[in-house]
Amino acid sequence: MQGTGLSPIDAVRTPDDRFLNLPDFVWRPQYEDQLAGYEGLRMARIDEGPQDAERVFLCLHGQPSWGFLYRHMIPVFLETSARVVVPDLFGFGRSDKPIQDNCYTFTFHRQSLIELIETLDLKGITLVVQDWGGLLGLTIPPDMPDRFNRLLVMNTVLGLGGGSSEGFDAWRDFHRTHPDYDVAALFQKYVPGMSDEVAAAYAAPFPDARYRGGVRKFPSLVMTEPDMEGVDVSRRAAAWWKTDWSGDSFMAIGEADVLIPPRLMKRMHEILGVVRPPLMLPDAGHFVQETNGEQVARACLSAWEDVGHPI
Repeated sequence: MQGTGLSPIDAVRTPDDRFLNLPDFVWRPQYEDQLAGYEGLRMARIDEGPQDAERVFLCLHGQPSWGFLYRHMIPVFLETSARVVVPDLFGFGRSDKPIQDNCYTFTFHRQSLIELIETLDLKGITLVVQDWGGLLGLTIPPDMPDRFNRLLVMNTVLGLGGGSSEGFDAWRDFHRTHPDYDVAALFQKYVPGMSDEVAAAYAAPFPDARYRGGVRKFPSLVMTEPDMEGVDVSRRAAAWWKTDWSGDSFMAIGEADVLIPPRLMKRMHEILGVVRPPLMLPDAGHFVQETNGEQVARACLSAWEDVGHPI
């Protein structure tokens, strides 16, 4: 398999039978295997609703999740007659997974999303982000501003190189010392009360260590130091959101998040120039879509309707 135009990339593809009978996830994937610079690597996505819809919800997941995370939000967005596109990043979900950990870089993933947007010619985009979906996705609209007009942001940050939280430091250290941990058990730890069936669905893409390069590598890529890859583009994005963004934004904050606590999200509220107060979710942790996805989706749609932005 090829990637980034430099050299062949060895990758594995999770067997389809790992994704049978996923709870509340009925949508069939579509695939792109000719993204410019990534020829031969297959990226999966959910792509529902009218292909010519005026509005597109582009929903970006983080680590160690995949598009399954958005299953409570997809039906709400589809009710508006919009198109809903939920890609799996390379290394996650049904997308191909490079075996070598050093394939996973900020630029590798950011550019793959740019290529997907251009290949699908997505316009009228509502960008929906959380975790790494935000670290990557929030840097993209400044490079193609005419394609985006709304933002829904949940627990995430821009990687500005200014340090981290105690909770994130513990998360990163855990990944360093437990590189091939039980993904299902981790989700049940961070989302108390999660059923074994749902936890198994989150772990489905990762049968063994060969499939977990992205899961292992992403925490160490978070730009907590000023000299890390992606800091410069993230700082440029922060300036753009503050001064040049003319679209409408909505923020939801899981207040029980120990990885990205409310103080960091309130700082993001300022950085992104969000006008309306955030939706505060006292009992929600890091994976807001899992615990409060439908509530957040309906709240943002209601807010946009209320201020004269018809859905």
